[in-house]
Amino acid sequence: MPDKPRYSVVVPLYNEEAVIGDCYKRLKAVMDGVGEPYELVFVNDGSRDKTAELARELADQDKHLRVLNFARNFGHMPAICAGLDAARGDAVVVIDADMQDPPEVIPDMIAKWKDGYEVAYGKRKSRKGESFFKKLSAKLFYRFINAMSDVRLPVDTGEFRLMDRKVVDTLKSMPERNRYMRGLVAWVGYKQTAVEYEREERLAGETKYPLKKMLALAGNAVTSFSLKPLKISTWLGSLLSVGSFGFLIYVIIRRIVSPDITDGWASLAAIILFFNGVILVMLGILGQYIGRIYDETKGRPQYIVSSRFNEPDDSP
Repeated sequence: MPDKPRYSVVVPLYNEEAVIGDCYKRLKAVMDGVGEPYELVFVNDGSRDKTAELARELADQDKHLRVLNFARNFGHMPAICAGLDAARGDAVVVIDADMQDPPEVIPDMIAKWKDGYEVAYGKRKSRKGESFFKKLSAKLFYRFINAMSDVRLPVDTGEFRLMDRKVVDTLKSMPERNRYMRGLVAWVGYKQTAVEYEREERLAGETKYPLKKMLALAGNAVTSFSLKPLKISTWLGSLLSVGSFGFLIYVIIRRIVSPDITDGWASLAAIILFFNGVILVMLGILGQYIGRIYDETKGRPQYIVSSRFNEPDDSP
């Protein structure tokens, strides 16, 4: 195993057999060009294809490459956390295997780090090969998170970033289980800067964040960094209570003034259904927060590693 690395590059993998070879070649070429000790940390998140086998073959050929295999699929964020836990470098880069975020940007991030920045995050100037709906939903996602969150998050960014060792250690010290990493990186502070780049098309395969997962990620981000949904529920409930009381006064006065008028059931049914719907929405929001509390109190690990390859003696 090579000496202690100056840089660690963490790559979460999930069903990436079509791109893992190109990903490794490009990362190796870039990091060899940096001219300082490095390691690649591939985290296989329970892939169902040949990703694990291909990663093992690459690790057999290159002692700079470490491989962690999960016991099952735990998710993108746990895979990143596992890579951060395993990384030994003074600076740690997180990048996805699909190569939409070009590894050729890493030297620019390293230059920012050497200039004194403790976080250099990739900021997308454009997104090639993505549909109008995907671009629009991504744009709305970042704006929605910033509108709802108590922490200001940089827009048009993902997990592609370089972090100083002190930032990584701070993230590792946080006990929470459900992690929205880009939000946590913004929350911890330190000296941060953007490195702009053109986002490329996926080399192969399909996105790991379809609309359903994007919505789940948005929900996780909001409940992790904001109490605004609960506050909105409180204000909405108060407003509706005042409105209901006003409507009750109106009905009483109308009955006194015109006792012969028979009110229809349709308006009453509509009002009941509306208020019941609002109550259920409020309960759902409250349930999201209670569910997070329940999940955290169980104390289960974020991930389980079933096997490791090329692990050094000083591995965390």
